[in-house]
Amino acid sequence: MLSITNLQSAYGASQVLFDVSLTIAEGEVVTLLGRNGMGKTTTVKSIMGLLRPKSGEIAFAGQPIAGLAPERIARMGAGLVPEGRQVFPTLTVRENLVATAANPRKRADPWVLQSVYDLFPRLGERASQRAATLSGGEQQMLAVGRALMTNPRLLILDEATEGLAPTIRTEIWHVIEKLKAQGQSILLIDKNLSVLKRLADRHYIIEKGRTVWQGNRDDLDNDAAQVQSYVGL
Repeated sequence: MLSITNLQSAYGASQVLFDVSLTIAEGEVVTLLGRNGMGKTTTVKSIMGLLRPKSGEIAFAGQPIAGLAPERIARMGAGLVPEGRQVFPTLTVRENLVATAANPRKRADPWVLQSVYDLFPRLGERASQRAATLSGGEQQMLAVGRALMTNPRLLILDEATEGLAPTIRTEIWHVIEKLKAQGQSILLIDKNLSVLKRLADRHYIIEKGRTVWQGNRDDLDNDAAQVQSYVGL
């Protein structure tokens, strides 16, 4: 589904990524771990076309996408739940969801308004409410629902539960479990290692813009000391 090889990216003269590599197979849930400032969000921006890589390869469903415009990458099936949610504050919940609605691959059972409301009943209750008036947790639900309305082949969640109340966090994890059970490919960035170990198939750690560790849930336990030194959780 996604393959990144020797990715390097920079903001002007300031290079952030030096050698990032990872793969995600169809139906896999994969995490990208690391301390703050190590390049996780820059990797996401590079995948989504929001930052043009300096070098390296990014392939989505077998097609090279490094340097393509964000809208082209989104149409190919990459859906993003960005750090900080970034919902459209002056639009209602319903308008936020409809604004991104698409089914480019003509799925027989696409995500539509009602299926998002079924996944997040609170969004249905607040359908006519402006996004700016929602709580942080509700905005995160809306950001996830908005990404699902694009019917993505790959769903990317950058800081999936950061800053959320424990009950909302639990609800978000429950939704991700449901999506995994449906076969949704997911790239997850979060700091809740205990939950990520249970949910994800494989894990990557980046340190100072480089992939320094990869493995499955058993490897996380077997290499606990090394993982702790990189992630600090």
